[in-house]
Amino acid sequence: MSQKIKVSVLGATGMVGQNFLRLLHGHPWFQIVDVAASPRSAGKTYADAAGKNWFMSSEIPAEIKNLIVREAKDFDTIPEEVKCVFSAIDLPDKGDTRELEFSYAKAGYPIVSTSSANRSTEDVPMIIPEINPDHADVIPIQQANRGLPKSGFVAVKPNCSIQSFLVTLAALENAGFPVDQVQVTSLQAVSGAGQAGIQSEEMKDNVIPFIAGEEEKTENEPLKILGTVSEKGILNYNQINISAVCTRVSVIDGHTAVIHVSFRKKVPSIEKIKSIWTKYTALPQEAGLPLAPKNPIIYLEDENRPQPKIDRDVDKGMAVSVGRLAKDKFFNIRYVALSHNTVRGAAGGAILMAELLTEKGYIHA
Repeated sequence: MSQKIKVSVLGATGMVGQNFLRLLHGHPWFQIVDVAASPRSAGKTYADAAGKNWFMSSEIPAEIKNLIVREAKDFDTIPEEVKCVFSAIDLPDKGDTRELEFSYAKAGYPIVSTSSANRSTEDVPMIIPEINPDHADVIPIQQANRGLPKSGFVAVKPNCSIQSFLVTLAALENAGFPVDQVQVTSLQAVSGAGQAGIQSEEMKDNVIPFIAGEEEKTENEPLKILGTVSEKGILNYNQINISAVCTRVSVIDGHTAVIHVSFRKKVPSIEKIKSIWTKYTALPQEAGLPLAPKNPIIYLEDENRPQPKIDRDVDKGMAVSVGRLAKDKFFNIRYVALSHNTVRGAAGGAILMAELLTEKGYIHA
């Protein structure tokens, strides 16, 4: 790409926003020229606004430190060169978040969001690039439905809790082994609750057996991702049933899931499943997208893997690590999977989606 696409990051001071800044630093396609956050941060340099709440292991990128933070609802001071907006904003009222995202779209900006506010919106694509890149085709429908300019639209990434297992199911479906029933138990890292989760005294030496809203997202969002594009938007897939129990565990980064699967028809052998997973690639790998992992699914033979400390950062934190695949007494198979919740499950997944949309011509300099 001869000219980098200039981008803005909304919610830049929060946990996911910080990961956007870290992952976009030195990106071959995108360059940050604008950061935005809440009114209390507006008008400060980014370094002052972040203060002691910079949680990344690396330093604040030098080109970001002295950017003046814009108030996210202030459209008048958006730099003219901005051509794409990444959003990590989740306002207390989901309706306000939806309105804000579409306000940017109406102003002509592609907005790539990590928020849950528009995930169930019929004409908004919710994309995992290795599974449903064709859902980008709903963007012109969204623009026509809402009278948006040709450059403006909203696209979202799904919940972090499904990143560790859905690509494994999609790979099996694509190989001709349709899945019938799935039971998943998630062990979700504290960073999924943001800075408050990491700093929470409640999480020390503890497991919380309930996360509000996570089980519904884990059960329902895959149906949209596995669905098909219609004239009005996305039609949900109705041939798979998912039951979820979502828990919060005392791990900083890395969502683990224990998955039990029954197949609708033929049951593949254990070795066949491993082969399907390890050979699986999709459009991001074929197109050589910058943040795409070489292999979306990595199978680990060691019975003690995957582990968050060891495996969450594999291949830029974008690969899913899987292990302990075995036959099950009640379902057909069971296994354990792991993904990095604030990289693949949040900012990294959104950036990869933006790369896909750039490749498809929906985002450009």
